[in-house]
Amino acid sequence: MGFTAIWITPVTYQLQGNTGDGTAYHGYWQQDAYALNSNYGSAADLKSLASALHDRGMYLMVDVVANHMGYNGAGNTVDYSIFNPFNSQSYFHPYCLISNDDNQTNVDDFVQKMWYTWVHSLVSNYSIDGLRVDTVGNVQKGFWPGYNKAAGVYCVGEVFNGDVDFTCPYQDVIDGVLDYPMYFPLLRAFESTSGSISDLYDMINSVRTTCSDSTLLGTFVENHDNPRFASYTEDMSLAKNAATFTIMSDGIPIVYAGQEQHYNGGNDPYNREATWLSGYNTSSVLYKLIAQTNAIRSHAITKDSRYITSKNYPIYQDENTLAMHKGSNSSQTITILSNLGESGSTYTLSLAKTGFTSGMALTEIFTCAKITVDASGNVPVPMASGEPRILYPSSKLASSGIC
Repeated sequence: MGFTAIWITPVTYQLQGNTGDGTAYHGYWQQDAYALNSNYGSAADLKSLASALHDRGMYLMVDVVANHMGYNGAGNTVDYSIFNPFNSQSYFHPYCLISNDDNQTNVDDFVQKMWYTWVHSLVSNYSIDGLRVDTVGNVQKGFWPGYNKAAGVYCVGEVFNGDVDFTCPYQDVIDGVLDYPMYFPLLRAFESTSGSISDLYDMINSVRTTCSDSTLLGTFVENHDNPRFASYTEDMSLAKNAATFTIMSDGIPIVYAGQEQHYNGGNDPYNREATWLSGYNTSSVLYKLIAQTNAIRSHAITKDSRYITSKNYPIYQDENTLAMHKGSNSSQTITILSNLGESGSTYTLSLAKTGFTSGMALTEIFTCAKITVDASGNVPVPMASGEPRILYPSSKLASSGIC
């Protein structure tokens, strides 16, 4: 699909055996931070993975957990000796159920230093290029600058909160955060043909102006903590639009394994289907759409050094349509999204304020249709079946292999 990085689950040694909540196949119930989960392979295997990715010009991102350890038993009867390096109750807060997520208790400075040492060694030992940091919103903010610095690589944190005013300030203490403020209106916009385009339009502007750098956020419509998009709707056109948004908007695009196969699992654990069950089908509808969308994004980056750091902004909306602009006018993309769904009609959308000049030749990336900007500077965009469209200057596509 043209991606340049992979994100894998936490690799540390996990709680063993069945619990009332299942098994620790996911990697988030660690017990020994300095040992690897042998179910995933050995230290040599992890180093080989990093090396193989680097040989392909790709990056390795590893999920890490600093907020908690995992124990099979009641919270008030923990045998702390099983943990490494935190093998004493003195490293932990007193047992209490979380009843107020706004009450951020402090972490001991000694524990902080131990985590800083650990994360530095993990990154250096295995040549890791980036970290996805679990449960950042459950730890006080003062811990994260030192953690990010000790890691020495790009860190994107999980703050599971859709309030832009709550989530964006975490970018002051860690490189980026998962864009949950965008996720919820993105899902609402395309989970049905009656979704709210205006909420998504507004959130694009809110995230761009509230977060310190929206281009460093992690943009997604699926992950292992939320139901699959197809569990809300089987409409393939709606799925295409949601996927296109994640790649063509601001931020670092994230495609969750199996999303390209239109997996439809609901809440955890049903949203964590094994990717190999699909047979790694490279002919699926979403696989091909994601590959094509990623190709034009990558090509635009090669043609415009400022494309990746430029801010995406909406230029048009109606009840069912959203158009977005990203990049400089000489090498920009215009993305048009629709929530009319597969039964949407065929029509021509006259799009103004694109930055394209009169008479300019454009190519629509998904259909390879040729379009000419009219004398008034408007772009006649052919729409059909509620499918997304991406416009790009035809002159910039030479030798690209795109259309």
